[in-house]
Amino acid sequence: MEIKSTEYSYDKQNVKYTRHRQTDPFIFEYINKALGDAKTVLNVGAGSGSYEPVDRKVTAVEPSKLMREQRGADKVKAVEAFADDLPFDDDTFDASMAILTIHHWPDIKKGLLEMKRVTKNRVVVMTFDPDKVGEFWLAEYCPEMAEVDKARSPKIDFITETLGGFCTVDKVQVPYDCIDGFNEAFYGKPEAFLQESVRRSQSFWDFLPPETEQKAVEKLRSDLETGKWDKKYGHFRTQPKYEGAIRLIVAEK
Repeated sequence: MEIKSTEYSYDKQNVKYTRHRQTDPFIFEYINKALGDAKTVLNVGAGSGSYEPVDRKVTAVEPSKLMREQRGADKVKAVEAFADDLPFDDDTFDASMAILTIHHWPDIKKGLLEMKRVTKNRVVVMTFDPDKVGEFWLAEYCPEMAEVDKARSPKIDFITETLGGFCTVDKVQVPYDCIDGFNEAFYGKPEAFLQESVRRSQSFWDFLPPETEQKAVEKLRSDLETGKWDKKYGHFRTQPKYEGAIRLIVAEK
């Protein structure tokens, strides 16, 4: 399948994103630890506000009107701006973070350099490793998923080389009861992918022709009904954590 464009607009989808995408406490600990002793934090591509720490001064940037409107009353009002043109002076924030968002940016390199420019100490990026996305079992039912994510997710080396400084890259484990509904969050709950609302909260589906999506869903439905999925992947139903494609990158300036 040819991927003609990797750009994505939440405003065009009109999805209640927060229904399935929430801050997972286990994953939050990775991010909170990575932020270190930062008192001021910039969240770029902030969306509805997942993973924003409550005990630090947070500034959020989000270009999508729909996503800004879905931020809860307990969240700071997001600044309308794009990652590649941040309206802040150099070294304004102790730390900056971008959580599962850079694959949406039109100019990823410029966005990362902008984060580096406005940050004093450390830049924290959580993203998908494009070399690993095809290893998730969903790729058997929807190989186009891996094609889409490989096309739009930057290589880990590209991110670290762009950010420079001292970089660490850690694998992020996903808990079985994860409440942030990206695709790997349902590694042991395959029935979730049969729900339209779950799929709409995972952006890669919207790059696929409707018939491709339905073919994948029906194949999965059939394998669940016959027990074929459980015969091959049933061990995931009792596996407490899953280590897939998510990576946490921390760059010290």
